[in-house]
Amino acid sequence: MNEAFITDPVGILAILSGVAAFFFFLEKQTKWKLFNYFPPLLFIYSIPLIFSNTGVIAGKSEVYGWMGDVILPLFLTVMLLDVDVRRAFKTMGKGIFVMFFGTLGVIIGAPVAYFLVKGGLGPETWKGFGALAGSWIGGTGNMAAVSEGLKTSGRDFGLAVLADNLVYIVWLPIMLGSKNLAKWFHKFTGVSDQRLKQMEVEAKAMSVDKGKMEMRHILYLLFLGLLNAWISSYLSDFLPKIPPVLTAGTWRILLVTTIGISFSFTPAKRIPGSHALAMALVYLFVANMGARAEVAGLAQMAVWFVGGAFLWIFIHGAFCLLGAKLFRVDVHTAAIASAANIGGAASAPVVAAYHNEFLVPVSILMALIGYAIGNYCAFVAAWLCYLVR
Repeated sequence: MNEAFITDPVGILAILSGVAAFFFFLEKQTKWKLFNYFPPLLFIYSIPLIFSNTGVIAGKSEVYGWMGDVILPLFLTVMLLDVDVRRAFKTMGKGIFVMFFGTLGVIIGAPVAYFLVKGGLGPETWKGFGALAGSWIGGTGNMAAVSEGLKTSGRDFGLAVLADNLVYIVWLPIMLGSKNLAKWFHKFTGVSDQRLKQMEVEAKAMSVDKGKMEMRHILYLLFLGLLNAWISSYLSDFLPKIPPVLTAGTWRILLVTTIGISFSFTPAKRIPGSHALAMALVYLFVANMGARAEVAGLAQMAVWFVGGAFLWIFIHGAFCLLGAKLFRVDVHTAAIASAANIGGAASAPVVAAYHNEFLVPVSILMALIGYAIGNYCAFVAAWLCYLVR
């Protein structure tokens, strides 16, 4: 088909937002168990991919570039307002170092896994590994941001989304089931019962109510996000470039992240509705990534990419285990730390609730720390993959 049915930028944006809205509506209304295994994210990416490759919407449009320039820095800024670094360290104690060990496992596991499977992949697929590292250290927003910074192709981003979801299906039950290994695990790490009791006390005092979201709050958030986008884009032109990893796009994402974290130390962190707005924009951007993807060669490369991802996740797990041993951390904290890396804010509270419901606030803090460091660490992982390509 030479001409897509919908080429108007506003029409394309309407379709993308409609797809994202529909699958969350479907999940909420039907409560199908299907979404426990194949979350809305997977459909929000794949349906626009099908639409653009079958001529329903244009695969190339100015709206896609606009979303990278505006929507991405906007959601990153708003998302990072919820990060509370000081409270995270106070509450989690040594547990945060287990998460950092898990992050290190993601960074080191990326080039190891890529080196072993690169023979079945394309020459630029190291960028897909970088995008997946963003998800496994921070979350979906980080994956989208790193992908945009590296100019990852839609196809390689699609491989990252596929691997992310397939690994999650296997890894989440392992993190839940680890509760049954508590006796052995605590003997292995030498953790004391007092530590867990102290963390429960700290966690109970963590609840923060920002109040009801009002119209003015949306304006505040839009101002901060757009201001950050403008400043970061301007400054990125003056910083040194080392292609193909450290480009103007990479600098822009790192600057947006840094400025966004700095906002979290100001009264702006108390603006209501920041998380909801950020996640809505994240899913809209994922739909944009799907629409830009091409399906050619996707199935052939998926086997290699997913195989590498499973090897990679077990390297991450080994580092979490090592961190728990070194810092004498309980199995509950270790499982939450891994879930905060691999599943982000959506999965960490699920694992926490299963292990110990008092640790749900702690799990959210861990996931937010992942948001903060995800972009920095994922670019390092991508660079290491580039070195072994």
